[in-house]
Amino acid sequence: MNDSTGGRGEPLFNIPGIITALIAICAFSFILQEYVLDSDGYIAMMLYGAFIPARYLPEYGGWDMSWLTSPFTYAFLHASWAHLIINSVWLAAFGSPLVTRLGTARFLGFWLFSSLCAVALHYFLHTGEMVPVVGASGAISGMMGAAARFGFQIDRSGRMPAFQGEPLGHIECLRYRPVLTFVLIWFAVNFVTGMVGVGGGNVSQIAWEAHVGGFLAGFLVIDAFTPRRDRSYA
Repeated sequence: MNDSTGGRGEPLFNIPGIITALIAICAFSFILQEYVLDSDGYIAMMLYGAFIPARYLPEYGGWDMSWLTSPFTYAFLHASWAHLIINSVWLAAFGSPLVTRLGTARFLGFWLFSSLCAVALHYFLHTGEMVPVVGASGAISGMMGAAARFGFQIDRSGRMPAFQGEPLGHIECLRYRPVLTFVLIWFAVNFVTGMVGVGGGNVSQIAWEAHVGGFLAGFLVIDAFTPRRDRSYA
């Protein structure tokens, strides 16, 4: 249906290009690991792409580029279709208004920062473990933390929705009941699911500590990535 001015109607999926690109990279990586690579290729992809805390131990096997790259590349790898789809939905929901507010370059910097902080906390709590960490959940948790700082307020007057205004102060933010409720429920859900795993067992253990690291990064430091301006963010 066209709008009242005779222009084009609203798109069905109003998602910024960079969000579409990130989802596409995650999907391509999953298809590659599950349906294209042989077992040796899959192992190599996990070995060099996933974040493995034990990688940084001297006895692991020495230095290679994965020391520097795996704290970022792990975010593009996923354990299952369900893992990929859920993360894609949350990325579209929280990432889209954040991209429009920050701009593509700042958003990518925020993505990298949140991804790094997520595995930094995980590493601190699981130093030496061989269990690999994969998934974009840490970065997406950072976006959720950033959304809380904006009080979940979205400006829909532009071509694409954007978080509006300046980030609320940390204390002010937690005095706002909807934000405080969200934060408490978010931490409770992540703690419980992290303890019991997916499906009530250890079929797929959730690295909830990485989620917390990403969330805290977004909640505490989104100010550094937010351009100060009062005009429309379209």
